[in-house]
Amino acid sequence: VVKTLSGKTVEIVNTDAEGRLVLCDALTYAQRRWNPSMIVDVATLTGACVVALGDDVAGLFCQDATLAQRIKDFGDIVGEPYWPLPLWDRYFELLKSETADFANAGARAGGASSAAVFLKQFITFDGSWAHLDIAGTANTSGKDHASTGRPVALLVEFLRAFAESKKDTE
Repeated sequence: VVKTLSGKTVEIVNTDAEGRLVLCDALTYAQRRWNPSMIVDVATLTGACVVALGDDVAGLFCQDATLAQRIKDFGDIVGEPYWPLPLWDRYFELLKSETADFANAGARAGGASSAAVFLKQFITFDGSWAHLDIAGTANTSGKDHASTGRPVALLVEFLRAFAESKKDTE
């Protein structure tokens, strides 16, 4: 059992799900340090997302319909498709623990959603949050295995448009 920066305790039931422990502390730190209006996190979080969407489409977890649509739209513009997956509280049931607030992983079924719901436990600010699971899209496979650079193009275009919209309201 580990205590996170947020003070929540997590039972380690899967040592291969270590990245989400770092990310949950990063999310907590960002909210405390900068008081953001929006957070978009990116991680090669789960093989389950690859099983669900393959190697060309990344998972999008977001409860803000406007933010989700903007990510999808900019992804389409730059040729990086994103597909919404459920971020429902029912997936938290998969993370039940008898020794901590919750576990760091659930069952294989629903793995991408339970991982995103794990991260959701650390979102406490009033702004919008999106999690992008790029496990299948971050690298190419085969003999020419290499990084794809995803989602850099999406984030550049998204942030450029966001900055322009802020400039227009000033």
